[in-house]
Amino acid sequence: MKDRLFIMLQYLVPQHLISRLVGFLADSRLPIIKDPLIKLFAKQFKVNMAEAERQDLKEYLNFNDFFTRSLKPDARQIDHTYNHLACPVDGAISQIGDIKSGKIFQAKGQEFDVTSLLGGSPELAEPFKDGQFTTIYLAPKDYHRIHMPCDGKLLSMIHVPGQLFSVNQATAEGVPGLFARNERVVCVFETDFGPMAMVLVGAMIVASVETPWAGLVCPTGKQVSAWQYGEQAPIIIRKGEEMGRFKLGSTVVMCLPKDTVDWNPELQPGVTTRMGQMLAKLNGV
Repeated sequence: MKDRLFIMLQYLVPQHLISRLVGFLADSRLPIIKDPLIKLFAKQFKVNMAEAERQDLKEYLNFNDFFTRSLKPDARQIDHTYNHLACPVDGAISQIGDIKSGKIFQAKGQEFDVTSLLGGSPELAEPFKDGQFTTIYLAPKDYHRIHMPCDGKLLSMIHVPGQLFSVNQATAEGVPGLFARNERVVCVFETDFGPMAMVLVGAMIVASVETPWAGLVCPTGKQVSAWQYGEQAPIIIRKGEEMGRFKLGSTVVMCLPKDTVDWNPELQPGVTTRMGQMLAKLNGV
């Protein structure tokens, strides 16, 4: 009953207005606002500041600066084995497995369409319709920068406006097509094993999503926006380099073509991840 009420409330509240108001507070540089917010958040969620590059909470310009904090250079070890994919984020595995006839498993009794997830283009979704996927949820205490699991050349980026439901387990089980309904940024890369889609999914009170090459991507409008990246000035991001960040973050969905990898058997739903660890082994490599 509690979960049902929580989900019903999300349908009723002004999701975007609440998120923008929270974003306004998170951007404030006034010490009277930012300092108590940061201190309370760090204490409430037991944030590990020992691994942060800046450990003094008062050094952060605002809450978003703290939330997207950088880590010490040796805080994460990237698995650079040539035939391994590295985990892109700290978080927890929500789901992992195969895409079946274009459908991705979301939670008990729920699934969503890969074409819808990627912005509605059947051509873009075609390589992934019987492919593989993993969905990784980032908790409030986690490091909120997203890194490349392998070397890749950016082909396209799509901002898909949408709703801003929470992405916790209760909502995943109760809201149909959750990850294909929420606002998201779809990044498609060319890799040595074929195309790879990295989908950065927004959620309730997520103030924005940024990428290193485009800066702020969402929220930036109510229409689907797409950018194509050509050969003249190719954007190439190496394994372990940053490819995005959440301000009050959410979830990453990675999509791969069929039979691309064998997933790390230790990474089952509910298992926590650390950015840089082995995510999967490439088949035939």
